[in-house]
Amino acid sequence: MDTVLRQPAEKRWSTELAALKMDSQSPRPTGWQMSPKAVVTYLMGGKAPDGTVISPKYIGDRRLIETAVATLATDRALLLLGVPGTAKSWVSEHLTAAITGDSTLLIQCTAGTDENQIRYGWNYAKLLADGPSRAALVPTPLFRAMETGRLCRLEELTRMGSDVQDTLITVLSEKLLPIPELNEAVYAERGFNVIATANNRDKGVNELSSALKRRFNVVVLPLPDDMKREVEIVVQRVGEMATGLDLPAPKNVPEEVARVVTIFRELRNGCTEDRKITLKTPTGSLSTAEAIAVMVGGLSQAAWFQDGALDAEALGANLVGAIVKDPVQDRLALSEYLETVLKNRRDYSAYYHSMTSLV
Repeated sequence: MDTVLRQPAEKRWSTELAALKMDSQSPRPTGWQMSPKAVVTYLMGGKAPDGTVISPKYIGDRRLIETAVATLATDRALLLLGVPGTAKSWVSEHLTAAITGDSTLLIQCTAGTDENQIRYGWNYAKLLADGPSRAALVPTPLFRAMETGRLCRLEELTRMGSDVQDTLITVLSEKLLPIPELNEAVYAERGFNVIATANNRDKGVNELSSALKRRFNVVVLPLPDDMKREVEIVVQRVGEMATGLDLPAPKNVPEEVARVVTIFRELRNGCTEDRKITLKTPTGSLSTAEAIAVMVGGLSQAAWFQDGALDAEALGANLVGAIVKDPVQDRLALSEYLETVLKNRRDYSAYYHSMTSLV
């Protein structure tokens, strides 16, 4: 029995990837394990040459994925931009899994990330004993990707300070990483590239310098503009996560997803779906990813404390926790929404009572 909590994409979808790699007729860029068209099929869904059904990993505009894949087939880096919860990290992981078969060359950017975590570090015991040498050097995921001609993922690029971000300029423009201590440089092998993700909505974001921006091709991933599409995304991801966590998924999951997504969309857009009532907007993004988290939390509560019954009681606390990030402003916005909208909807009465008791 597999005890790993979360397998990388190349292992979870190994059967689909293997089927797509069998197509030897379509041309492939150097270092790629499948053709660009096959990569798009893997992301968007379809059929492999041998008839294997490929499940969609991204539900959205196909042209955006085609643009992203076409960018990675050149020597230009890719920046996936969007508000939190638009599947940037998800798309990044699946692109690297499909293209190079290894999505684990990852750098998680934070306010504490320094240049050594981007370029390379040192084994200080060896450094002190023998001085600077290749044996004492500790390669980062970016370093290893350059040496082996693979893709490196940089998550939340704008979380890093601007001075650390600019460490990437030489790598992206010259395709080399200088090692001044050894009077050497690492030259990128064919197939090397960078996929970065970033958003400009959260607090603590550092703007990219214009010099660094010019070295990326930007693809903006939007929030779903269609209610039906957003519900479809949440239902699919909740089903996958429930299976991975061994949580039973009751038959009413799509119905409850539709209610949760409706609440999120109305608060996010500042008006009801019929546009008849204007609403205060909470400070959070209330993204598709947060709706997925609410549903998974509700499934867990239903499984362990409610005999598997997924209802407003199981989802209410998770909903309030997702919406109320600011204890004053968000609580006021939610209270107004409950009293002016949900209170008057018969099929949301259970949500009204469950959430009102928690606000």
